[in-house]
Amino acid sequence: MIPLVFADAQVEQVIKKIGGSDEVKRHLANLGFTVGGTVTVVNSLSGNLIVKVKESRVAVNEEMARRIMV
Repeated sequence: MIPLVFADAQVEQVIKKIGGSDEVKRHLANLGFTVGGTVTVVNSLSGNLIVKVKESRVAVNEEMARRIMV
């Protein structure tokens, strides 16, 4: 498992674990990040990511991306 921030761009990844407090987990779940779901890094800029999750594009900062394990 690696944090999403280190995942290769344009490669679909399966979310294996989401860390952080209950509030952080709930926020990420509301954005579509769920264990077993897929996520693809579209673009990365200074650690901040644009990802495709559930057919939507979402911007995630580096701190949040480090909590999503793929």
